Amino acid sequence: MLKGFLGAVVTCLLFALPATAELLVADAVITTAIEKQMPVDNIKSYPADYGKLFCFTRVTGAEAATSVTHVWYYQDNEMARVTLPIGSADWRTYSSKRFLPQWSGQWKVVVVDEEGQQLIEVPFVLE
Repeated sequence: MLKGFLGAVVTCLLFALPATAELLVADAVITTAIEKQMPVDNIKSYPADYGKLFCFTRVTGAEAATSVTHVWYYQDNEMARVTLPIGSADWRTYSSKRFLPQWSGQWKVVVVDEEGQQLIEVPFVLE
């Protein structure tokens, strides 16, 4: 009797688990360049006239092909949206954004999954 009950509980728990693993952002940084699929630095603020920055993201937990989107915000206004494929359970990817010198101030990149759920927010300042 106990074996049957425990078997039913285990079966219910297995069906209650999600079909796919949860995507996690293992690393996310704003950087001035990407070399050998890795960021060269991790900046929190940078001169506004630099011209171009990258958002590097390492995503873990994907069990099937999926994607994440980098949404670039300037003072809470969406400036760019870049969808990036995720091809394995441990995947590195990045997007870039060009900046005009007059765009100094608060910036952030919000990384979202395919359902639009926020995974992480990466703030930085252009001075």
